Amino acid sequence: MDTTRYWQLVEDSRAGAGDEWEVAARLTDRLSALPPAEIIAAAQAFWDLMAGSYRAPLWGAAYMINGGCSDDAFEYFRGWLITQGREVFERVVADPDSLADLPAVQEAAAGRLEKDCEEMLGAAYSAYEKATGERLPQGSYTIRYPDLDPEWSFDFEEGDELDRRLPRLAALYDR
Repeated sequence: MDTTRYWQLVEDSRAGAGDEWEVAARLTDRLSALPPAEIIAAAQAFWDLMAGSYRAPLWGAAYMINGGCSDDAFEYFRGWLITQGREVFERVVADPDSLADLPAVQEAAAGRLEKDCEEMLGAAYSAYEKATGERLPQGSYTIRYPDLDPEWSFDFEEGDELDRRLPRLAALYDR
């Protein structure tokens, strides 16, 4: 399964879904109807997207939106981002400050709510177990994260630099 097919499954799961957790649940159901090899391929497609979004500027945006962002929280944030669909995902990875344009982020800013969806990280695992009664085999996919952008190697706690680099999000979050 390539990422185009994976994105189609995500988009199908988004149709009529009320929130990101429902997207994850629907994706799990769709994946569980596939042959086991396709579920494994979907896991690989997901982790390829996660690796492609492993970027310091996006981490900075997640830090600002969620009021901090650990390694795990960045994973969950990117899981949420995938639930937003391909167009949003690609736009945001290219320009993390564009998150300020998303109604979901604007609502989160107003209510000081976090954006995350840990359930997306386990969708293929749950689907495989549902389909086969077994756990997803270890080593059936790979995760290769790139090095983070060195020009962003500053402490996000020092908000001035983060605010300068993500001005629209900073304005949205009254920083």
